Amino acid sequence: MTTASTSPALSTAQDASTLPYRVAALYRFTPFENPADIRKSLLQTCTEQGVKGILLLAKEGINGTIAGTDAGIEAVVAYIRTLPGCAAIEVKFSRAPSMPFLRMKVRLKKEIVTMGVADMDPNRTVGTYVAPAEWNALLEDPDTILIDTRNDYEVAVGTFRGATDPRTKTFREFPDWFRKNRDGFTQNGRKPRLAMFCTGGIRCEKATAFVKTEGFEEVYHLQGGILKYLETIPEQESLWEGECFVFDQRVTVGHGLKPGEMELCHACRAPLSPQDKTSALYEAGVSCPACHGQWDAKRRARHAEREHQARLASARGDTHLGANMAEERARKRQKQEEIIRRQNATRETPVPPVTPETP
Repeated sequence: MTTASTSPALSTAQDASTLPYRVAALYRFTPFENPADIRKSLLQTCTEQGVKGILLLAKEGINGTIAGTDAGIEAVVAYIRTLPGCAAIEVKFSRAPSMPFLRMKVRLKKEIVTMGVADMDPNRTVGTYVAPAEWNALLEDPDTILIDTRNDYEVAVGTFRGATDPRTKTFREFPDWFRKNRDGFTQNGRKPRLAMFCTGGIRCEKATAFVKTEGFEEVYHLQGGILKYLETIPEQESLWEGECFVFDQRVTVGHGLKPGEMELCHACRAPLSPQDKTSALYEAGVSCPACHGQWDAKRRARHAEREHQARLASARGDTHLGANMAEERARKRQKQEEIIRRQNATRETPVPPVTPETP
């Protein structure tokens, strides 16, 4: 199926290393004097290599996830390493059974990860990096307070054992949450040891920088994020519970970075477990247990029609979501002209060609 559902989960016997698509997650805090000058050539390089995904550019650096063939990803990463300050950029690789992105986007932003707090420069102030091999020991120390810096829907599908969930909707809410709860972290008048983690490490760069400006000195974060931990720590030694949400059509990954079992609700974009899909509140493409009751009749009808069109496209072997709209318009125009030609063949007075409206 070529709609934006999700890649099928791997069987336990299937080796993720044999999957055809290579996924690269990367970020780098480095000053770009004019990100707009970088955008055009970066997008062109990705397009030429058949790479899809999303990359964010700001004056503070680059962030994103892309996917493609091995050769395509290697070419794009090699180009990124030529950008100012990016020669040593760390890239986390995984694999997918099908292309996990619909298109390629390179966007200009004010921040490559949006916290909304001025002067948070991880190159100047940041927490202490902890390698995945040393992470378990830090978590098992009773004096460590563990904080998940991700959003609530991410935490819901998996987190580290014993982690504090801020229940934030967006990363912008993290500073306010921390300031409201900071006194609760104090132990016998002493600021505690804080350990933080996120998907790939970038949110923790800013979260630990922020917490240090709030007066907490003993602050640690997981180097390479959850993805590096799941890639390198054997499942039998892992303190991770559940799956890890990722921002592409795989939806989640598990140990060894194998694609997980979750899918996305096409109505609200919430992750769906196999159990969620058995709920009476689930209707494919229309609603799920998380968003049931949010949509009026008009919105539900729109969702249902979108799902219907996606299924029709799949039956034709076409892409619905993420389709090249110029190609799609050309296909519709060709189909309509063929209908008119057949009609004219049976009429004495030909019908002039009709230019279809832009969808």
